[in-house]
Amino acid sequence: MTTLAVVADQTSDKAADRAVKRARVLAVLAEAGRDSVLLTSQTALSWYLDGSRVGISLAGDPIAAVLVTGSGDHLATFNNEAARLSAEEIPGGVTVHEVPWHGSLTDVAAWHGPGALPALEAELAVPLRLARRSLLPGELGRYEQLCRDAAIVLTDVLSFATPHTTERGIAAAVAERIVGLGADPLVLLASGASRADFRHPLPTAAALGRRAMAVVCARRDGMIANVTRWVRFDGGTPAELDAEARIADVEADIFDATVPGAAVCDILAEIRTAYDRHGFGPEQWTLHHQGGPAGYAGRDPRATDAVTDTTTLNQPFTWNPSGPGVKIEDTVLLDSDGIRPLSLDSRWPSELVNGIPRPVTLQL
Repeated sequence: MTTLAVVADQTSDKAADRAVKRARVLAVLAEAGRDSVLLTSQTALSWYLDGSRVGISLAGDPIAAVLVTGSGDHLATFNNEAARLSAEEIPGGVTVHEVPWHGSLTDVAAWHGPGALPALEAELAVPLRLARRSLLPGELGRYEQLCRDAAIVLTDVLSFATPHTTERGIAAAVAERIVGLGADPLVLLASGASRADFRHPLPTAAALGRRAMAVVCARRDGMIANVTRWVRFDGGTPAELDAEARIADVEADIFDATVPGAAVCDILAEIRTAYDRHGFGPEQWTLHHQGGPAGYAGRDPRATDAVTDTTTLNQPFTWNPSGPGVKIEDTVLLDSDGIRPLSLDSRWPSELVNGIPRPVTLQL
C-alpha cells in the first residue's frame, strides 16, 4: 500500500472514530442535563480530537480547549498556535477561535459568545472517562503499533547494554529511538544493580553493574504505551529468580481478575491478596501504585479503592506489580479472548504464564 493510501485510510478511520466519540460525549451531556462541556485536559483533548498534538511543553498545559455543543465543536487556541494547529492537527468539522497569546482559553464568553455556560470537564470527569475506555478500531490499530514500537526500542537498546553502560546511557538511547518514531518519551527510568530497589529510578551516571531495569512511557497519537524490561549479565541469585517467578504469578492473578464488568477497586482488592498469596506479604501493595486502565493517560485512572469504574472489552490496561528488586509491566488489552499483551517483541525472551506470553529477564 502506498503512503498516500495509508494516510487516506487513517484519515477515514479517524473521521469514523470521531463521529462515535462525539455521539458518546453528547450522550454524557444528555444524561447530565447539560447542553455543552469544555474539554481542557491533555487526556480528554487527545482522545476527542483523535490524537491531535495539543501541547508544546511536555510539562505544560494544553494550548487548546474544545467546546462540545449540540450544534458543533469549537476549538479555542492562542493566536501564535492557530496556524499550525489548523494546518497539521485539527480534524475537519471543528470551528477554530483565536485567543490572544496572553488571553484565556477558558473564558468561553470572550471567544464564543456570552450565552455559553458549559459544564467544566471536571464536573463530568467520570462519565467522560467511561466514554473513552473502549478503544475504537482506528485508534486500537495505532495503539497496538505504538506498544510494539516501544517494546522493540527496549529490545534494541538493552540487547547491546554491558555492565559498564550507564543508566543515563540507556535512557538517552531509548529517548533517541522513541523520538525517531514520532513519539514523546514521557517517562524514562533506568536502574543498575546498585539502585534496583527503587520503584521510580530516575537515571543517574551510575554504571549498570550485574543487572538493570529500563522503563519507557511513550506517547503517540495521544495514546501512551508503558513498558518495563530487565537485563542481567550473570545467572542471577536464587532469591532474584524466585522473586521474578512470584511477581509473574501476582500479575497472572491480576489478569485473571481483569474481566469485563469488574470494578477497578475490586481488581485492586485482588491485587492485595495476590501479593500475600505469593509470598510478598499483605503490605507490599502499599509501597507502590499498582497501575490501572491505560490509553490516553498513563493510567486512566490509577487504581484506588475510590475508583468504581467497571471494565469493558477493548479497554487497555497497564498493571505493574512490583516487589523488592522486581517489577513486571506491559500494556495489555482486554478483548473477547481475555488479556492480550500489546507491548511485545518476539525477539525478547518470554514464557507462558497461564497461557499468556510474559517477558522474562534478558540474560546477556
